[in-house]
Amino acid sequence: MMITDRLGPFARHLMAYCLSEVAAKASRLLVVVAVARTMDATAIGVAAAALAAADILKSLTDNGVGQRIISARPDALEATCRTARRIFDVWCFGLFALQIAIGGLVFAVNGDVALFMLIAVLAGEYIFMPAGLVQCALAMREGRLQETAAIAAGQVVGANVMSAVLAVVVPGPLALVLPRLLAAPIWLIAMRRLRPWSPDLRVRPAPLRPFVRYGMSVLGVEVVKALRLQADKLVIVALLGTEALGIYFMAFNAGLGLATSFAQAFSVALFPHLCAASDPAAALRRAMGLSLAVIAPVVIAQAMAAPFYVPILFGDAWQGIDIIVSVLCLAAIPGVLWSGAAQWLRARNQPHVELMMTLGMTLALVANTAVLARYGLTSVAFGYLAVAILTQIGAALFVLAPVFSFTRQEAF
Repeated sequence: MMITDRLGPFARHLMAYCLSEVAAKASRLLVVVAVARTMDATAIGVAAAALAAADILKSLTDNGVGQRIISARPDALEATCRTARRIFDVWCFGLFALQIAIGGLVFAVNGDVALFMLIAVLAGEYIFMPAGLVQCALAMREGRLQETAAIAAGQVVGANVMSAVLAVVVPGPLALVLPRLLAAPIWLIAMRRLRPWSPDLRVRPAPLRPFVRYGMSVLGVEVVKALRLQADKLVIVALLGTEALGIYFMAFNAGLGLATSFAQAFSVALFPHLCAASDPAAALRRAMGLSLAVIAPVVIAQAMAAPFYVPILFGDAWQGIDIIVSVLCLAAIPGVLWSGAAQWLRARNQPHVELMMTLGMTLALVANTAVLARYGLTSVAFGYLAVAILTQIGAALFVLAPVFSFTRQEAF
């Protein structure tokens, strides 16, 4: 019997999403290597600015609707799905239009046609998303996270392989952006085949108000979370320019990119697990222990190995960023703790608490970047780690203290 079978469904789901993230980031490493050897830091910085802006806007797609499907009562599932599909259609079309408008505004302000085109290309992803989002949520509700993880990995790996090829054949910012659009159909086709669904017109759609009430806080959290992950890049490009952003972007992807993916994998696997558990508190305790035991050693090993693999992969032109990579790797460990606390709050129908805490973390990280940018990117990285430890671990302990204190009382 395999070890994941003995540990249970959460272990299997966590392993599936961790492997998915490893595959995605390993293929991303191909892109980083190709880009480091074919493009200068300024060109990378232009693409990074477009990707950062698009990723902040894309965070609006996680509006809590999928989680309503996962946690819906069986007798209300079809009605919930019908309302969810309507919301997805309207929402994604609105985001497509908004991103095009943002690109137009950027062009009006600085006259940069290339940046407008990059933002517009990234907007095309929203065309493909609505037709597969209900199917994705239903598959996760049914515990098919191994399959959804494989599909997500296939989409990202496909995009990254295309980026690596384009970076060599036609170097330029478009090589980092166009594959995101080209890979979107991979996810859509695979998700619709995994879990076929079509609306039952005999069932009345569920009321909209519960979606709005729950979704507003979740939406706020995801926007603030995206700002937390991307705002430092926007501050760096504003204060230090696109070349500095290009260097930081490379270090971020080589370091915190992979490490953060483990925290994201943990979050995706944990929420359905908590919703299905008969004893959510016990399920959370076991999941947190298992996840830290698996993820923390990997993150520490990656941080220690950075001085060896960074020069080999990137080449002589990128000397000196290995320290930044090592420091950013370690910031993922407090991220895992906070991810567990955040999913606990969502499962307890308290996303508003998560929103307020995430907002405080984001403001602290933005302030860190703004203050330390003048001292160089290494200082920014050390500050990022310090702020992550103080805010994320502190918030996680505040949220999870009742769960773990209850365990100690049971022991006596």
